[in-house]
Amino acid sequence: MNGIEENEFVKGFKKVGEEIQKPSAILCISAHWETKGTFVTAMENPRTIHDFGGFPQALFDVQYPAPGSPSLAQETKDLITNTSIGLNKNWGLDHGAWSVVKHLYPNADVPIIQMSLDYTKPAKYHFELAQQLSQLRQKGVLIIGSGNMVHNLGKIAWDKLQGEPFAFDWAIEANEKMKAWIVEGDFQSLIDFRSQGRAFDLAIPTPEHYLPLLYTLALKDNKDETSLFNDQPLGGSLSMTSVKFN
Repeated sequence: MNGIEENEFVKGFKKVGEEIQKPSAILCISAHWETKGTFVTAMENPRTIHDFGGFPQALFDVQYPAPGSPSLAQETKDLITNTSIGLNKNWGLDHGAWSVVKHLYPNADVPIIQMSLDYTKPAKYHFELAQQLSQLRQKGVLIIGSGNMVHNLGKIAWDKLQGEPFAFDWAIEANEKMKAWIVEGDFQSLIDFRSQGRAFDLAIPTPEHYLPLLYTLALKDNKDETSLFNDQPLGGSLSMTSVKFN
């Protein structure tokens, strides 16, 4: 619903769009494109994908007609040496991408490509793959990891979605530890999330919503300032905590 609502999370995204320099292009790693192997979208005009059900028609009506960038897709493919990157012309922009980017750049005037998550690979693989994308940052490409640090839909408290922010104790514990490690630069503990105990196992029952975080962590350099925003739980078992390096 962040795609159509005007809430504090949307305001947080809009604020970032105003604070950072407008990028030459965007590379988005979304929790919602899992593949065997790693792919990047390489079409001129990516379609807006509505990969969800049971929501208001207004959400299905959203279109985000940003151009693609086959040249950026090819450049990304050429940069990665630890695996073969496929060029995909069928996917497009799923809601993990457009529901965030539309608030950063509402005019849809920044070229954007998506990179998929190889569901067969461990966290270390994703972190090391992302490190090879550093040249794109230097060329003005904004790299976005879109997911949730805490994401357990099976335990969501539907009666707590409205009103005062609410989180289960385990969600608070995991989110606070993650934030501390992000600020401290202890990325190895975040890569080793499966060794962090029960709170992390509940916060990350499956890895796809967590892994996009590792792509952004891998691209932090020593000159970057770290800031956290949208740091609020939702429905007990979700967090909207966001991280910015620039």
